[in-house]
Amino acid sequence: MRVFVTGATGFIGSAVVQDLIKAGHKVLGLARSDGAAAALAAAGAEVHRGDLEDLDSLRRGAASSDGVIHLGFIHDFSRFQEVCEADRRAIETMGDALAGSDRPLVVTSGTGMGTAAPGQPSTEDHFDPNHPNPRAASEIAGEAVAARGVRMTVVRLPQVHNTEKQGLVTLAIAVAREKGVAAYVGDGLNRWPAIHVLDAAPLYRLALEKGPNRARYHAVAEEGVTARAIAEAIGRGLKIPVASLSPEEAAGHFGWLGFFAAMDMPASSKLTQERLGWHPTQKPGMIEDLDHMDYSKV
Repeated sequence: MRVFVTGATGFIGSAVVQDLIKAGHKVLGLARSDGAAAALAAAGAEVHRGDLEDLDSLRRGAASSDGVIHLGFIHDFSRFQEVCEADRRAIETMGDALAGSDRPLVVTSGTGMGTAAPGQPSTEDHFDPNHPNPRAASEIAGEAVAARGVRMTVVRLPQVHNTEKQGLVTLAIAVAREKGVAAYVGDGLNRWPAIHVLDAAPLYRLALEKGPNRARYHAVAEEGVTARAIAEAIGRGLKIPVASLSPEEAAGHFGWLGFFAAMDMPASSKLTQERLGWHPTQKPGMIEDLDHMDYSKV
């Protein structure tokens, strides 16, 4: 297949591009800069210039491909609702280009979208379009294009890690360095699920190749790593104290990240593994990767 990939030079996208090419697919990668274009060419992919808010470029990229993996996202969490709406427009635009063809579109979302009740692991078959998290807009847009003859699947991501990046945890490291303390909220037993980036990449390819319309998959290896364990690892890495904060203190300490800091977000990938035959194989868990980071480069 000739696969159009947005976010193709990002942390996860670059691993997905390599996995697709290794499996025999051709990649057309979205690039918004000369540096991104050069990186794609060096990886063996074709280059498609544009960005996530250039809807015409997205439309042309999708129309010229056999399928789309949408990994790109504007990572400005200070205006989270706004960038989630931009993601909705991007998905609808690419879906329009694929409509009526049964060509696959893989949409990215978060594992929190599958949470049915507090304290229970998020599951693949649950989705509430009225979920308070603005990221629900991505899956709502996916449902809309699925109704127009697009084979739409969703890959939900937890905290994706290696020894260089760890999703929102990377931002928590920056806060800890600035404040001089690695903090968690309350008892710190709220959980964040995790996956190694090299396990996430093949799941996107399998969703593209095999996923039926409206299927949802969870890229999860660890169902829940506690916020306290994460803070303690950051404390070890930065050689700073670790402290518990009250919910009232958390907002001032974490800033916008405080919205996520106290969330309990465990997630299961049991159905994903059964349905796609995908299994996480990377041995380092999130804490191990945090313990082997070079904190001077974060």
